[in-house]
Amino acid sequence: MSLDHRLSSEHEELRRTVEEFARDVVAPKIGEFWEQHQFPYEIVREMGRMGLFGLPFPEAYGGMGGDYLALCLAIEELARVDSSVAVTLEAGISLGAMPIFRFGTEEQKRTWLPALCSGESLGAFGLTEPGGGSDAGATRTTARLDTATDEWVINGTKCFITNSGTDITALVTVTAVTGRTPDGGPEISSIIVPSGTPGLTVSAPYSKVGWNASDTRELSFSDCRVPGANLVGERGRGYAQFLSILDEGRIAFAALATGLAQGCVDQSVAYAGTREAFGRPIGANQGIQFKLADMDTRAHTARLAWRDAASRLLRGEPFKRQASIAKLYASEVAVTNAREATQVHGGYGFMNEYPVARMWRDSKILEIGEGTSEVQRMLIARDLGLRA
Repeated sequence: MSLDHRLSSEHEELRRTVEEFARDVVAPKIGEFWEQHQFPYEIVREMGRMGLFGLPFPEAYGGMGGDYLALCLAIEELARVDSSVAVTLEAGISLGAMPIFRFGTEEQKRTWLPALCSGESLGAFGLTEPGGGSDAGATRTTARLDTATDEWVINGTKCFITNSGTDITALVTVTAVTGRTPDGGPEISSIIVPSGTPGLTVSAPYSKVGWNASDTRELSFSDCRVPGANLVGERGRGYAQFLSILDEGRIAFAALATGLAQGCVDQSVAYAGTREAFGRPIGANQGIQFKLADMDTRAHTARLAWRDAASRLLRGEPFKRQASIAKLYASEVAVTNAREATQVHGGYGFMNEYPVARMWRDSKILEIGEGTSEVQRMLIARDLGLRA
Protein backbone atom coordinates (compact mmCIF):
# COMPACT_ATOMS: atom_id res chain seq x y z
CA MET A 1 0.00 0.00 0.00
CA SER A 2 1.40 3.40 -0.96
CA LEU A 3 1.25 6.52 1.17
CA ASP A 4 0.03 9.51 -0.84
CA HIS A 5 0.49 12.98 0.63
CA ARG A 6 -1.01 14.76 -2.37
CA LEU A 7 -4.12 16.90 -1.94
CA SER A 8 -7.37 15.94 -3.61
CA SER A 9 -8.29 17.92 -6.72
CA GLU A 10 -10.92 19.84 -4.71
CA HIS A 11 -8.48 20.74 -1.94
CA GLU A 12 -5.81 21.75 -4.44
CA GLU A 13 -8.26 23.94 -6.34
CA LEU A 14 -9.22 25.68 -3.09
CA ARG A 15 -5.59 26.15 -2.12
CA ARG A 16 -4.76 27.67 -5.49
CA THR A 17 -7.81 29.96 -5.39
CA VAL A 18 -6.88 31.34 -1.96
CA GLU A 19 -3.23 31.66 -3.02
CA GLU A 20 -4.30 33.85 -5.94
CA PHE A 21 -6.64 35.89 -3.74
CA ALA A 22 -3.89 36.47 -1.18
CA ARG A 23 -1.41 37.49 -3.86
CA ASP A 24 -3.70 39.64 -6.00
CA VAL A 25 -6.11 41.15 -3.45
CA VAL A 26 -4.56 41.01 0.03
CA ALA A 27 -0.89 41.70 -0.72
CA PRO A 28 -1.33 45.05 -2.52
CA LYS A 29 -3.56 46.52 0.21
CA ILE A 30 -2.71 45.01 3.57
CA GLY A 31 0.49 46.93 4.30
CA GLU A 32 -1.38 50.22 4.61
CA PHE A 33 -4.02 48.70 6.91
CA TRP A 34 -1.26 47.12 9.02
CA GLU A 35 0.71 50.35 9.44
CA GLN A 36 -2.42 52.35 10.28
CA HIS A 37 -3.73 49.71 12.70
CA GLN A 38 -6.98 49.44 10.74
CA PHE A 39 -9.24 46.42 10.37
CA PRO A 40 -9.51 45.49 6.64
CA TYR A 41 -13.30 45.29 6.34
CA GLU A 42 -13.44 45.09 2.54
CA ILE A 43 -10.91 42.25 2.42
CA VAL A 44 -12.87 40.38 5.08
CA ARG A 45 -16.10 40.93 3.11
CA GLU A 46 -14.45 39.48 0.01
CA MET A 47 -13.31 36.47 2.05
CA GLY A 48 -16.92 36.06 3.14
CA ARG A 49 -18.16 36.20 -0.44
CA MET A 50 -15.65 33.48 -1.32
CA GLY A 51 -17.17 31.27 1.37
CA LEU A 52 -14.00 31.05 3.44
CA PHE A 53 -15.76 31.65 6.78
CA GLY A 54 -18.12 28.75 6.05
CA LEU A 55 -15.53 26.25 4.85
CA PRO A 56 -15.83 23.54 7.56
CA PHE A 57 -19.57 23.87 8.25
CA PRO A 58 -22.54 22.04 6.70
CA GLU A 59 -24.58 23.71 4.00
CA ALA A 60 -27.64 23.45 6.27
CA TYR A 61 -26.17 26.27 8.38
CA GLY A 62 -24.93 28.35 5.47
CA GLY A 63 -21.54 26.68 5.26
CA MET A 64 -19.60 25.28 2.30
CA GLY A 65 -19.75 21.64 3.39
CA GLY A 66 -15.98 21.31 3.48
CA ASP A 67 -13.70 20.01 6.19
CA TYR A 68 -11.02 21.17 8.62
CA LEU A 69 -8.24 20.47 6.11
CA ALA A 70 -9.86 22.92 3.69
CA LEU A 71 -9.93 25.58 6.40
CA CYS A 72 -6.26 25.07 7.27
CA LEU A 73 -5.21 25.21 3.63
CA ALA A 74 -6.95 28.58 3.28
CA ILE A 75 -5.36 29.89 6.49
CA GLU A 76 -1.85 28.87 5.39
CA GLU A 77 -2.19 30.58 2.01
CA LEU A 78 -3.46 33.81 3.59
CA ALA A 79 -0.65 33.78 6.16
CA ARG A 80 1.96 33.51 3.39
CA VAL A 81 1.00 37.12 2.67
CA ASP A 82 -0.38 38.48 5.97
CA SER A 83 -1.09 37.04 9.40
CA SER A 84 -3.68 39.64 10.47
CA VAL A 85 -6.07 38.50 7.74
CA ALA A 86 -5.25 34.84 8.43
CA VAL A 87 -5.92 35.08 12.17
CA THR A 88 -9.19 36.92 11.55
CA LEU A 89 -10.36 33.87 9.60
CA GLU A 90 -8.82 31.37 12.02
CA ALA A 91 -10.32 32.96 15.12
CA GLY A 92 -13.63 33.71 13.44
CA ILE A 93 -14.11 30.02 12.71
CA SER A 94 -12.14 28.08 15.33
CA LEU A 95 -13.04 30.30 18.29
CA GLY A 96 -16.11 32.20 17.12
CA ALA A 97 -18.32 29.78 15.23
CA MET A 98 -16.95 26.33 16.10
CA PRO A 99 -18.03 26.27 19.79
CA ILE A 100 -21.61 26.96 18.72
CA PHE A 101 -21.43 24.33 15.98
CA ARG A 102 -19.86 21.69 18.23
CA PHE A 103 -21.84 22.27 21.41
CA GLY A 104 -24.72 24.65 20.75
CA THR A 105 -28.41 23.83 20.58
CA GLU A 106 -30.13 23.56 17.22
CA GLU A 107 -31.76 26.92 17.85
CA GLN A 108 -28.37 28.52 18.62
CA LYS A 109 -26.88 27.06 15.44
CA ARG A 110 -29.69 28.31 13.23
CA THR A 111 -29.66 31.71 14.92
CA TRP A 112 -25.94 32.45 14.71
CA LEU A 113 -24.16 30.23 12.19
CA PRO A 114 -25.57 31.51 8.87
CA ALA A 115 -24.25 35.05 9.42
CA LEU A 116 -20.96 33.73 10.81
CA CYS A 117 -20.51 31.37 7.85
CA SER A 118 -21.18 34.15 5.35
CA GLY A 119 -18.64 36.49 6.93
CA GLU A 120 -21.37 39.08 7.47
CA SER A 121 -20.72 38.67 11.20
CA LEU A 122 -17.76 37.64 13.34
CA GLY A 123 -17.76 35.71 16.58
CA ALA A 124 -15.23 35.77 19.41
CA PHE A 125 -14.42 33.60 22.40
CA GLY A 126 -13.66 35.09 25.80
CA LEU A 127 -11.38 32.75 27.72
CA THR A 128 -8.21 34.61 28.74
CA GLU A 129 -8.37 36.95 31.73
CA PRO A 130 -5.89 39.47 33.14
CA GLY A 131 -4.95 37.02 35.89
CA GLY A 132 -5.18 33.79 33.90
CA GLY A 133 -3.68 32.95 30.52
CA SER A 134 -2.20 29.48 30.44
CA ASP A 135 -4.04 28.77 33.72
CA ALA A 136 -7.45 29.26 32.11
CA GLY A 137 -9.02 27.03 34.75
CA ALA A 138 -8.49 29.87 37.23
CA THR A 139 -11.40 31.80 35.70
CA ARG A 140 -12.69 34.65 37.87
CA THR A 141 -15.51 35.87 35.66
CA THR A 142 -18.80 34.75 37.20
CA ALA A 143 -22.28 34.09 35.86
CA ARG A 144 -25.20 33.79 38.27
CA LEU A 145 -28.53 32.44 37.07
CA ASP A 146 -31.34 34.76 38.14
CA THR A 147 -34.17 32.26 38.49
CA ALA A 148 -36.79 35.02 38.66
CA THR A 149 -35.98 36.19 35.12
CA ASP A 150 -34.15 33.09 33.79
CA GLU A 151 -31.15 35.26 32.92
CA TRP A 152 -27.43 34.85 33.44
CA VAL A 153 -25.88 37.83 35.25
CA ILE A 154 -22.23 38.05 34.20
CA ASN A 155 -19.43 39.96 35.95
CA GLY A 156 -15.73 39.95 35.14
CA THR A 157 -13.05 40.86 32.61
CA LYS A 158 -11.60 39.11 29.57
CA CYS A 159 -8.43 40.20 27.75
CA PHE A 160 -6.66 39.65 24.42
CA ILE A 161 -9.93 38.70 22.69
CA THR A 162 -9.63 38.51 18.89
CA ASN A 163 -12.50 39.79 16.70
CA SER A 164 -14.34 41.12 19.76
CA GLY A 165 -14.81 44.77 18.82
CA THR A 166 -15.24 45.09 15.07
CA ASP A 167 -18.28 46.72 13.48
CA ILE A 168 -19.42 43.25 12.41
CA THR A 169 -18.80 41.38 15.67
CA ALA A 170 -22.08 39.66 16.56
CA LEU A 171 -21.23 37.77 19.74
CA VAL A 172 -18.64 36.63 22.21
CA THR A 173 -18.91 33.29 23.95
CA VAL A 174 -17.45 33.64 27.44
CA THR A 175 -16.35 31.14 30.02
CA ALA A 176 -17.56 31.93 33.51
CA VAL A 177 -17.84 30.30 36.91
CA THR A 178 -21.49 29.32 37.33
CA GLY A 179 -21.17 27.45 40.64
CA ARG A 180 -19.05 24.90 42.47
CA THR A 181 -18.41 21.26 41.70
CA PRO A 182 -18.98 18.53 44.33
CA ASP A 183 -15.28 18.63 45.22
CA GLY A 184 -15.41 22.40 45.73
CA GLY A 185 -13.76 23.38 42.47
CA PRO A 186 -15.14 25.96 40.04
CA GLU A 187 -17.98 24.94 37.77
CA ILE A 188 -17.13 26.65 34.46
CA SER A 189 -19.73 27.11 31.73
CA SER A 190 -19.83 28.81 28.32
CA ILE A 191 -22.42 31.51 27.61
CA ILE A 192 -23.19 33.51 24.45
CA VAL A 193 -23.20 37.28 24.95
CA PRO A 194 -24.51 39.19 21.90
CA SER A 195 -22.71 42.41 20.97
CA GLY A 196 -24.40 45.50 22.36
CA THR A 197 -25.79 43.75 25.41
CA PRO A 198 -26.09 46.25 28.30
CA GLY A 199 -23.32 45.70 30.83
CA LEU A 200 -20.80 44.59 28.18
CA THR A 201 -18.04 47.15 27.67
CA VAL A 202 -15.62 46.79 24.76
CA SER A 203 -12.29 48.56 25.24
CA ALA A 204 -10.33 50.48 22.63
CA PRO A 205 -8.04 48.28 20.52
CA TYR A 206 -4.73 47.25 22.06
CA SER A 207 -1.53 48.82 20.76
CA LYS A 208 0.21 45.64 19.63
CA VAL A 209 3.65 44.64 18.40
CA GLY A 210 2.14 42.76 15.48
CA TRP A 211 -1.14 41.58 13.96
CA ASN A 212 -1.90 45.29 13.61
CA ALA A 213 -4.69 44.78 11.08
CA SER A 214 -6.59 42.34 13.31
CA ASP A 215 -8.96 43.28 16.13
CA THR A 216 -7.91 42.50 19.71
CA ARG A 217 -9.56 44.03 22.79
CA GLU A 218 -10.38 43.74 26.46
CA LEU A 219 -13.98 43.05 27.45
CA SER A 220 -15.59 43.81 30.79
CA PHE A 221 -18.94 42.61 32.12
CA SER A 222 -20.87 44.46 34.80
CA ASP A 223 -24.20 42.83 35.72
CA CYS A 224 -24.45 41.88 32.05
CA ARG A 225 -27.71 39.96 31.55
CA VAL A 226 -28.39 37.41 28.81
CA PRO A 227 -31.14 34.76 28.51
CA GLY A 228 -30.68 31.45 30.28
CA ALA A 229 -30.99 29.79 26.85
CA ASN A 230 -27.63 31.34 25.86
CA LEU A 231 -25.80 28.59 27.76
CA VAL A 232 -23.63 26.67 25.27
CA GLY A 233 -23.69 22.93 25.87
CA GLU A 234 -23.99 21.49 29.35
CA ARG A 235 -23.65 23.62 32.44
CA GLY A 236 -20.26 22.99 34.02
CA ARG A 237 -18.72 21.67 30.78
CA GLY A 238 -17.49 25.00 29.43
CA TYR A 239 -13.83 24.48 30.26
CA ALA A 240 -13.76 20.93 28.89
CA GLN A 241 -15.53 22.10 25.75
CA PHE A 242 -13.02 24.82 25.15
CA LEU A 243 -10.06 22.47 25.67
CA SER A 244 -11.40 20.32 22.83
CA ILE A 245 -11.88 23.44 20.69
CA LEU A 246 -8.26 24.39 21.40
CA ASP A 247 -7.04 20.96 20.26
CA GLU A 248 -8.60 21.58 16.84
CA GLY A 249 -7.60 25.22 16.81
CA ARG A 250 -3.94 24.37 17.31
CA ILE A 251 -3.90 22.64 13.94
CA ALA A 252 -5.26 25.79 12.30
CA PHE A 253 -2.76 27.90 14.26
CA ALA A 254 0.05 25.62 13.06
CA ALA A 255 -1.14 26.12 9.49
CA LEU A 256 -1.03 29.89 10.04
CA ALA A 257 2.50 29.67 11.41
CA THR A 258 3.53 27.49 8.47
CA GLY A 259 2.14 30.09 6.10
CA LEU A 260 4.22 32.82 7.71
CA ALA A 261 7.32 30.60 7.58
CA GLN A 262 6.69 29.90 3.88
CA GLY A 263 6.03 33.57 3.19
CA CYS A 264 9.46 34.35 4.60
CA VAL A 265 10.94 31.87 2.12
CA ASP A 266 8.97 33.37 -0.77
CA GLN A 267 10.04 36.92 0.00
CA SER A 268 13.67 36.02 0.66
CA VAL A 269 14.11 33.97 -2.52
CA ALA A 270 12.67 36.83 -4.59
CA TYR A 271 14.86 39.40 -2.85
CA ALA A 272 18.02 37.28 -3.09
CA GLY A 273 17.51 36.99 -6.83
CA THR A 274 17.39 40.74 -7.43
CA ARG A 275 19.53 42.33 -4.71
CA GLU A 276 23.13 42.67 -5.87
CA ALA A 277 26.26 43.03 -3.78
CA PHE A 278 29.86 42.89 -4.96
CA GLY A 279 28.74 42.61 -8.57
CA ARG A 280 26.31 39.69 -8.37
CA PRO A 281 22.95 38.72 -6.82
CA ILE A 282 23.28 37.84 -3.14
CA GLY A 283 21.48 34.56 -3.93
CA ALA A 284 24.65 33.42 -5.71
CA ASN A 285 26.45 33.32 -2.35
CA GLN A 286 26.52 29.94 -0.67
CA GLY A 287 25.90 31.52 2.73
CA ILE A 288 22.54 32.88 1.50
CA GLN A 289 21.73 29.69 -0.39
CA PHE A 290 22.20 27.55 2.70
CA LYS A 291 20.15 29.96 4.80
CA LEU A 292 17.25 29.76 2.32
CA ALA A 293 17.55 25.98 2.08
CA ASP A 294 17.24 25.70 5.85
CA MET A 295 14.24 28.05 5.87
CA ASP A 296 12.46 26.01 3.19
CA THR A 297 13.21 22.77 5.03
CA ARG A 298 11.65 24.12 8.20
CA ALA A 299 8.51 25.35 6.40
CA HIS A 300 8.08 22.03 4.58
CA THR A 301 8.44 20.01 7.78
CA ALA A 302 5.96 22.24 9.61
CA ARG A 303 3.46 21.68 6.77
CA LEU A 304 3.84 17.91 7.08
CA ALA A 305 3.23 18.17 10.82
CA TRP A 306 -0.04 20.12 10.64
CA ARG A 307 -1.35 18.07 7.73
CA ASP A 308 -0.66 14.88 9.68
CA ALA A 309 -2.62 16.22 12.65
CA ALA A 310 -5.45 17.35 10.38
CA SER A 311 -5.66 13.98 8.65
CA ARG A 312 -5.92 12.24 12.03
CA LEU A 313 -8.73 14.58 13.04
CA LEU A 314 -10.62 13.89 9.80
CA ARG A 315 -10.24 10.12 10.26
CA GLY A 316 -11.61 10.34 13.79
CA GLU A 317 -8.32 9.22 15.34
CA PRO A 318 -6.65 10.71 18.44
CA PHE A 319 -4.75 13.83 17.39
CA LYS A 320 -4.15 15.86 20.56
CA ARG A 321 -0.39 15.19 20.75
CA GLN A 322 0.09 15.65 17.02
CA ALA A 323 -1.76 18.98 17.17
CA SER A 324 0.54 20.16 19.95
CA ILE A 325 3.62 18.97 18.05
CA ALA A 326 2.48 20.83 14.95
CA LYS A 327 1.67 24.01 16.84
CA LEU A 328 4.94 23.94 18.81
CA TYR A 329 7.16 23.23 15.82
CA ALA A 330 5.42 25.52 13.32
CA SER A 331 5.33 28.50 15.66
CA GLU A 332 9.01 28.23 16.54
CA VAL A 333 9.87 27.73 12.87
CA ALA A 334 7.91 30.87 12.01
CA VAL A 335 9.94 32.92 14.50
CA THR A 336 13.21 31.49 13.19
CA ASN A 337 12.34 32.01 9.53
CA ALA A 338 11.15 35.57 10.20
CA ARG A 339 14.45 36.38 11.88
CA GLU A 340 16.45 34.83 9.04
CA ALA A 341 14.36 36.56 6.36
CA THR A 342 15.02 39.90 8.01
CA GLN A 343 18.74 39.10 7.98
CA VAL A 344 18.64 38.21 4.27
CA HIS A 345 17.00 41.58 3.54
CA GLY A 346 19.57 43.47 5.61
CA GLY A 347 18.54 47.07 6.39
CA TYR A 348 15.48 46.76 4.17
CA GLY A 349 14.23 44.00 6.43
CA PHE A 350 13.88 46.61 9.16
CA MET A 351 11.60 48.77 7.01
CA ASN A 352 7.84 48.25 7.37
CA GLU A 353 7.32 48.64 3.62
CA TYR A 354 8.86 45.19 3.18
CA PRO A 355 6.57 42.25 4.09
CA VAL A 356 9.30 40.47 6.07
CA ALA A 357 9.31 43.33 8.58
CA ARG A 358 5.62 42.65 9.28
CA MET A 359 6.31 38.91 9.39
CA TRP A 360 9.07 39.41 11.93
CA ARG A 361 6.78 41.39 14.22
CA ASP A 362 3.81 39.09 13.63
CA SER A 363 5.72 35.89 14.34
CA LYS A 364 6.34 36.10 18.08
CA ILE A 365 2.68 35.84 19.11
CA LEU A 366 2.57 32.43 17.43
CA GLU A 367 4.65 31.01 20.30
CA ILE A 368 2.12 32.43 22.78
CA GLY A 369 -1.42 32.37 21.35
CA GLU A 370 -3.68 29.29 21.64
CA GLY A 371 -1.29 27.70 24.11
CA THR A 372 2.31 28.76 24.70
CA SER A 373 5.26 26.65 23.59
CA GLU A 374 5.72 25.66 27.22
CA VAL A 375 2.12 24.43 27.42
CA GLN A 376 2.56 22.44 24.20
CA ARG A 377 5.64 20.71 25.62
CA MET A 378 3.69 19.93 28.78
CA LEU A 379 0.82 18.41 26.77
CA ILE A 380 3.18 16.35 24.62
CA ALA A 381 4.99 15.03 27.71
CA ARG A 382 1.69 14.12 29.37
CA ASP A 383 0.58 12.19 26.29
CA LEU A 384 3.85 10.30 26.44
CA GLY A 385 2.86 9.18 29.93
CA LEU A 386 5.10 11.56 31.85
CA ARG A 387 3.52 13.20 34.89
CA ALA A 388 4.75 15.64 37.49
